[in-house]
Formats: sequence, C-alpha cells, structure tokens
Amino acid sequence: MTPHPAQRFTKLSAIQKGVPLKTMMGSRLVRLIGESFVDIVPGFDPKRFHARATRGLKDLELMERAARIGQAMMESLPTDFDEAAPLLIRSFGPRLEATENNGLAPFYYLPHAQLIANFGTSSFDCGMRANYELTQRFTAEFSIRPFLSAQRAKCLRVLRRWTTDSNPHVRRLVSEGTRPRLPWAGRLREFQENPKLALPLLERLKDDSELYVRRSVANHLGDIAKDHPDVVFDVCRRWIDETENGDPQRQRHRRWIVRHAVRLPAKKGEQQAVAIREAAANRPDGAVRRRR
Repeated sequence: MTPHPAQRFTKLSAIQKGVPLKTMMGSRLVRLIGESFVDIVPGFDPKRFHARATRGLKDLELMERAARIGQAMMESLPTDFDEAAPLLIRSFGPRLEATENNGLAPFYYLPHAQLIANFGTSSFDCGMRANYELTQRFTAEFSIRPFLSAQRAKCLRVLRRWTTDSNPHVRRLVSEGTRPRLPWAGRLREFQENPKLALPLLERLKDDSELYVRRSVANHLGDIAKDHPDVVFDVCRRWIDETENGDPQRQRHRRWIVRHAVRLPAKKGEQQAVAIREAAANRPDGAVRRRR
C-alpha cells in the first residue's frame, strides 16, 4: 500500500543549518497535498491547484507561504466550510503515534492549519472538529486561536472536555493553544490580561500522565509569569503544598512543572521565583536535587 503523501513529505529530523524552514513550503509539498485531494475532492484539478498555490511563493516567508497554499486549498474545496471540513479531514493521513521525535514531517500540515485558522471560524463545530483531527497529526495550537478570539466561552467549554481526551496531542492542545504568548503566533490579549481564563484548564492538566502535556502546562505558566508573576508564584506554591505527603511520583511531576515554570524569573534574580525553585527541588525522601 502506498504511504499517504504526508508520510512521504520529509525525512529530516531537525532544521538544517543554512536551510530556511520556509523552503519546506514549496512545490513538492503542494504536489503532495494535491495528491491527497485527488480522490477526495470532487472535480479537483491538480494542475490548477499547483499553479495557484505556488504563484509568488518564493517571495514569501514561512507562515505566508503556508497561508498561500492554504488559500489555494480552500479554493479547491466547497465554499461552505460545513461541506469543506469533512473533505479536508478525509484528506489527512495517519495520526501521530508518538509525542516525541516526529521530526519535521508533520509540517506537511502547516497549510492545513492556516486554512482552518482563516476559514474555519465561519462554522464553529466543523472548525473545532478539524482542529481536533489536525492536532493529532501536527498541532492546532495556531489554528485554534481565532476560535478562542471569536467565540471564547464556547471554545473554552470544548477545551475543558478535551482535558480528559485519551489522545495526549489533544490534551496538550488545551494548554498550548491557550498560551497568551505562544511563539510564532499572535498574542491572545484577553488571556494575557486575564490569566483566570486559562488557569482552570491548567489545573485539570497539571497531573497529566504525559510529560509532553505537563511541559506545555509549565510553559503556559511561564507565559503568564511574564505579565502576572504573583499569580504564577501563588499557583506554584499551592501546587507544591498540595503534594506534600502524597504520591511520590505525582509530587516529582508537579515539582518539575513548578521549577520549569519559574526558571526565567529565577535566572533574573526574582527572589520569590528562586525560593519556589528551591522548595520544588526537595525530593520526597528529603534529599535535595542539584540546581539546573
């Protein structure tokens, strides 16, 4: 059986020195996406799609290239996103089996993420379903942000349900997608101003079984600490206190999150952060870890 086009995209494990990441968003990727549409999208014209998607591409940067390809993809789909989303999802390849060491191949889906971000909010339910499927193959941390801006309360209710999803990529999206200062993405101003919007989600994820998810929780707290350090310091102290005399593994996991979350203010000499890292460094058996 021929592998899905997404599986044939790239075998690179990391960014190569001197090779801009934007070069991945080129003619070969467009051809592969076209292959994925051929048997899915009625009346799809691969040559027309390729011409539209690659027009002026060389003059654009990474995210602009992905957006251009995503625009061409949408022009090949029904204009009603309720009709387009099921076809888009059917064009997806297999879900990721691992949370680490997936290399750069998942960037195949960056144009898909841009398509969902730019057109998906017109149909909330179908757009969120597309995000749910996408994040299990790449990430929907970029494409879910317009949904949080357009229909925040409704989106947060969905994300609350996703905190208990069986797939770790979905659970991570809950934390990563709501980060107020997510790299490569525009800031979520309302979340930046009011950390209480996302903190209930982090509370539900702080003891997740996957480090992949817990690391996102820690990074999210680190984002909040840049604008509301006292809020994060209070949360970190409470999370440490909650695990006293509890399960040792849960305590280790919780303390790792805390140390990671406040590492930057601690490096800057913020004494509350330094003290929190010291408190989180104590092992359940009374030993003290070396500072990192």
